[in-house]
Amino acid sequence: MPTKALLYAAEVRHLAKSSGLWGMRPFSVPFDWASVMARKDAVIKDFASYRADQLSRGKFEFIRSTARFVNPHTVALENGQCVTAKNFVVSTGSNVGSSPIPQLSETGYLTSDDALHLRELPKSLIILGGGAIAVEFAQLFARFDVEVTLIQRSEQLLKDFDVDAAAAIEATFRREGIKVYTNTQLVDARRESNQKAISFLHDGRKIDVVADEILFALGRTPNTRLLQVERAGVLTDNDRIITNDRMQTSAPHIYAAGDCTGPHEIVHIAIQQGEIAAHNIAKPAAPRTIDYRLLVSVVFTDPQVASVGLSEKSAKSSKVPYLAASYPFNDHGKSIIMGVREGFVKLLADPKTGEIIGGACIGPGGGDLIHEIVVAMAKRMTVHELAAVPHYHPTLAEIWTYPAEELADQIPKL
Repeated sequence: MPTKALLYAAEVRHLAKSSGLWGMRPFSVPFDWASVMARKDAVIKDFASYRADQLSRGKFEFIRSTARFVNPHTVALENGQCVTAKNFVVSTGSNVGSSPIPQLSETGYLTSDDALHLRELPKSLIILGGGAIAVEFAQLFARFDVEVTLIQRSEQLLKDFDVDAAAAIEATFRREGIKVYTNTQLVDARRESNQKAISFLHDGRKIDVVADEILFALGRTPNTRLLQVERAGVLTDNDRIITNDRMQTSAPHIYAAGDCTGPHEIVHIAIQQGEIAAHNIAKPAAPRTIDYRLLVSVVFTDPQVASVGLSEKSAKSSKVPYLAASYPFNDHGKSIIMGVREGFVKLLADPKTGEIIGGACIGPGGGDLIHEIVVAMAKRMTVHELAAVPHYHPTLAEIWTYPAEELADQIPKL
């Protein structure tokens, strides 16, 4: 929520600066960073206070404390007290990952948590990473006039998405003045006068970049070490708590949910995992299991990047047969009106039945548009059925009919 509030403010400013496209007289659009942050804080406080109140007035005891297991049924609190229970649900989240080179820690850097509380913007920023957190912050700061350099270890940005999705984001970033380096290896970090420098290898040569600040966004690690779950017989893999599809750990009375167990660090997945754990504790005779078939991922850049189900990359690695079709936003009525230059929608379907097994939307409102495919997949619709659904014109949502019709023509209707 805090990041998305700031991203929306950045988008409003970007649209105002780009208003010449629609016949307006664009202007410099000055901003007050303190006011931008103040609104973000107010929005989050209003959003979170109700939930905090629910916790404090709930039908259970709410204790704020660090804790550690002392045996399979007891945790010790920091005040010396102990809590004993028949069952536990561990949902301790994650921490910022460790630095890949010791010099980086010595040089100093911002984390994503730090970035959300900056009272002053740096004039220049080096971002280490190319995942969702990294790319969202890159565009956020660039649209508030920070000179941004993005350094990614993998061969593409957003490595879990298909190459075409990453290419659309990279094209937008370069057009907006963000310097992007992929397929890199960090070599050194150091201070130079009042600035910080990063050295890395790229295409066989060493490159040095200097900026006012460094943002470390190279991933997160499960926050489980202080809990000492091994004392309760809970197995971990690189600090990640291992669970089955019922969200049970190796100690059957202990369950886990969220970033501490993964494999997907996404809020709505954590909620589903927690609900399944709670159900299975309350009703062990009628257990439920987690199903990642409808896994949804959204990155709130502009264009937004969203997907559900299988990507072409994951289908190929899992050897799942598929047919794919895509359609670009720059050839679509509503998005042409909006001045969209990058992005597309894509559908994956079973080549025999036509059932939709995956979808991606890289474009305006992608995080909202992808839910049309989530619903279709939840009901196991075919591309024939989706193509037959009426869509109002001109709307962004009607773009889904184009790849659906293309695939419907290729797959015999059963």
